[in-house]
Amino acid sequence: MSARFQELDYRQTPLGELSLRRRLEPGTGREIHEIKLNEEFLMSSLFTVAEVELAHLALAELSGDSLNVVVGGLGLGYTAQTVLEHPNVGSLLVVDALGEVIEWHQQGLIPAGKTLAADERCRLVHGDFFALTRSGEGYDEAEPGRLFDALVVDIDHSPRHLLHPSNADFYTAEGTRRLAALLTPGGVFALWSNDPPEAEYTATLAEVFTDVRAEVVTFPNPLQDRESTNTVYLAKRR
Repeated sequence: MSARFQELDYRQTPLGELSLRRRLEPGTGREIHEIKLNEEFLMSSLFTVAEVELAHLALAELSGDSLNVVVGGLGLGYTAQTVLEHPNVGSLLVVDALGEVIEWHQQGLIPAGKTLAADERCRLVHGDFFALTRSGEGYDEAEPGRLFDALVVDIDHSPRHLLHPSNADFYTAEGTRRLAALLTPGGVFALWSNDPPEAEYTATLAEVFTDVRAEVVTFPNPLQDRESTNTVYLAKRR
C-alpha cells in the first residue's frame, strides 16, 4: 500500500465485494474513509453534509424529551453520530444489513465507531432494515412492534436507484403504510436520496403521511469543482 492509500479491510459478502479504504486527499492531506460495494461507493467521508443534514432536518420536526430514533444504514456513522448530538434523543437503534460494517465500527477502523460505542443510548443492530419493516414487528427484537419517534433512512441511492431489487416495495404506498405503522403519532420519516426530488415518490408519501416535502441539500464537490445536491424527503405520521 502507498502512504496515501490503504485498504483497511476487504470482505466477500452475499451482496458482493465489500472494502473499507483510507486515503489522503491530494493537496490538503485530509484523511478520507470510503466504503465500496463492488464498484459502487456506499459512503465517503469526503461528502457528509447531506448525511448530517438528514439527521438535523428529521429531529427539527420533533419536540419533547427522550425521543426514540432508528437510523437505517450505518455507513461511516455520520447520520447516527449527528442524531446523538441532539440532547433530546433518549435512544438510538442503528440497523445495517452488513455485519462487516458494524464490525469495522466496533473495531475502531471507522472514526465514528468510538463515539457510537461510548454512547449508552446507541445500539447497533445487524439486520435488513427493509425486511424488518416488512415484518411488521419492527427494529427492536427485544420489543416487537415498538414504535419510534423518528425513522431516518440512508441505504439506497434513491427511491429508484436501489442497492437490491427486493427493496423496491419499501417505496410503494403499501410499503409506506407499513413504515408509518412503526412511528408514533406525529413521528417523522426522513429519507436521503442522491437524486433530485421525485414527484412520484413525494405523491406516494402524501397518500400516507402529512407535511410531506423534499429538501434539496447543496454542498461543494471538490472532485468536480462545482456544487452538488442531494435530497432529503420528510414526512409526518398523521
